[in-house]
Amino acid sequence: MCPSAYPSITIHKDMALTASTTNQALLDAQLELWNNTFGYIKSMALKSALDLRIADAIHSHGGAATLPQIVTTVKLHPSKIPCLRRLMRVLASTGVLSVQNHPSSSCGGGEPVYALTPVSRLLVGSQQNLAPITTMILHPAFVSPFLELSTWFQKELPESCVFKHTHGQTLWEQADRDTAFDALVNDGMVSDSHFIMDIAINECASAFQGISSLVDVGGGLGAAAQAIAKAFPGVKCSVLDLDHVVANAPAGDTGVQYIAGDMFESIPPADAMFFKWVLHDWSDEECIKILKNCRKAIPPREEGGKVIIIDIVVEQGSSNSKHIETQALFDLYIMLVNGIERDEQEWKNIFLKAGFNDYKISPVLGARSIIEVYP
Repeated sequence: MCPSAYPSITIHKDMALTASTTNQALLDAQLELWNNTFGYIKSMALKSALDLRIADAIHSHGGAATLPQIVTTVKLHPSKIPCLRRLMRVLASTGVLSVQNHPSSSCGGGEPVYALTPVSRLLVGSQQNLAPITTMILHPAFVSPFLELSTWFQKELPESCVFKHTHGQTLWEQADRDTAFDALVNDGMVSDSHFIMDIAINECASAFQGISSLVDVGGGLGAAAQAIAKAFPGVKCSVLDLDHVVANAPAGDTGVQYIAGDMFESIPPADAMFFKWVLHDWSDEECIKILKNCRKAIPPREEGGKVIIIDIVVEQGSSNSKHIETQALFDLYIMLVNGIERDEQEWKNIFLKAGFNDYKISPVLGARSIIEVYP
């Protein structure tokens, strides 16, 4: 056949650019999909680092160490050293650690040097150590319910919480029956209190001034109340929690009084009631019931009566994407116990229904805020 029978094909430059742009957009979308899909690998890499005490090993070498130095401290089979390098690469790429190549013999003969970052420094030392609460969040008992989340969504309300759907009992029931699990939860809450309370007191001291007594409601082992009592010696601080929690309260002079009781039944009187990461565990109806008990137990506003809450106020604080994403993740996470992270209007609704007249939000704690609620 004569070549002229075939039509000529011309590829225009703008068509090629359009195809290239479309392809790049597809590849970018795939990359974003993969990054979200493998998000759990980042969590499990962090869990492995905690279990192996990698940050502690680096900390013991002054905050920076080569892999040969790290393996002298961590419990690791020698055959797994090449695999450890791959774990370290993930930890470095996600910002848990930093890595630099140093060719000098004094730095390990060309071995990469892994150093602690601001993130991993929160996993070592005795102050501001968030390893216990990170360990709690990454524990299989807390992770496995999310594998059942889609099944849970298909069940009609009122349905048991995601935790009970998976484990056959609520988180609180398991803590009551399992001593090791109870210790895991309490240790996690203590570590968070040690971290956040100094910041809260420094950033919003006025919230705790002008009162002579305070009850830390659902305060666990009392780390938050102890920090308040230390910073404000004139404030008589008490902790209210369930019998099995108070039974494990630290011995000796902690500066606080421990009271066994149920916040849904009654709350002992004081100028101020304090809740740290408690109310987000409960429904609006349950929060209203708790806050009504607080309203009965505190004096009028002019006599110092108030409720102080440390919790997330969605869309308060920084507007950067990491902040917004973290609040959204917390909101989904707290569905474990049928809890909810509330925006300002949702908080306002429960305050008004509980008989309070005014409130003040101070978004000074990163993803969380301090809320002062007044009768």
